Amino acid sequence: MRTTTAPPTVADVVALLDRRYPPGWAEEWDRVGLVLGDPALPVRRIACVVDVVPETVAEALAAGVDMIVAHHPLLLRGVSSVAATTYKGRIVHQLIKADVALHVAHTNADVANPGVSDALAARFGLTGLRPLHRPRPGSPADGEGRGIGRIGELPTPMTLAELTRQAAAVLPVTAWGVRAAGDPGRRVRTLAVSGGSGDGFLAEATAAGVDAFLTADLRHHPAGEHLAAGGPALLDAAHWATERPWLDDLAAHLRDALGVETVVSDLDTDPWTVHAAAPRPDDKEPRP
Repeated sequence: MRTTTAPPTVADVVALLDRRYPPGWAEEWDRVGLVLGDPALPVRRIACVVDVVPETVAEALAAGVDMIVAHHPLLLRGVSSVAATTYKGRIVHQLIKADVALHVAHTNADVANPGVSDALAARFGLTGLRPLHRPRPGSPADGEGRGIGRIGELPTPMTLAELTRQAAAVLPVTAWGVRAAGDPGRRVRTLAVSGGSGDGFLAEATAAGVDAFLTADLRHHPAGEHLAAGGPALLDAAHWATERPWLDDLAAHLRDALGVETVVSDLDTDPWTVHAAAPRPDDKEPRP
């Protein structure tokens, strides 16, 4: 922790985050690092968010923050305009006018150890953690337990139905909730987790021999073919809910290392807002 009385600057925060989540660990298509802000400006309070959307920006500005650290990039693809007449342009203008810096740690935080999936694994008390998808040998992120997703053992084996109920209880609440695919009575001891979209790692979950795999954004055909081929049971949670746990670790690191105040956003930015489960046949009222 810092011992000086002067607050850290934007540059200090960026340097700290770049040491923990080096930009070179990010996927080639990703856009991470400082997006907006004067490196020389002081930082006393930081907001940690998954998504940079009007609601989380309004929350951060109301809290009087000097900087936002986000997981998802605001400007992932090339743009030709940030005019205030556009969705993202309005956000850019708001932050610049308020002198609020914006920094992104995305796939470089996914692959880190500890990273996004470590925080997710902790919600289930998983032990003996190892990566689900390891970086390419020789790549900047290779080594020291880094990789996308985590595999570990549950403290107590449980059925898939029990694990699904536990996941709904330990993950942040969303309208989406948690759904599962597979035999409800299947015993689960080893669990793979991956924050965010994870159906690209179905084959690796199968090869790892886990009993179940929890992630987000699973699709109909890949999930069905995976199960038909004998793969592990699947749990599909809301994208935001699988990445929100990391914000607590991020905020703690910023507080401990720099002595800044942190604000963690609990605003549910999952786009799905209504969920209705169909009644089971035996729950229906008998016809007269």
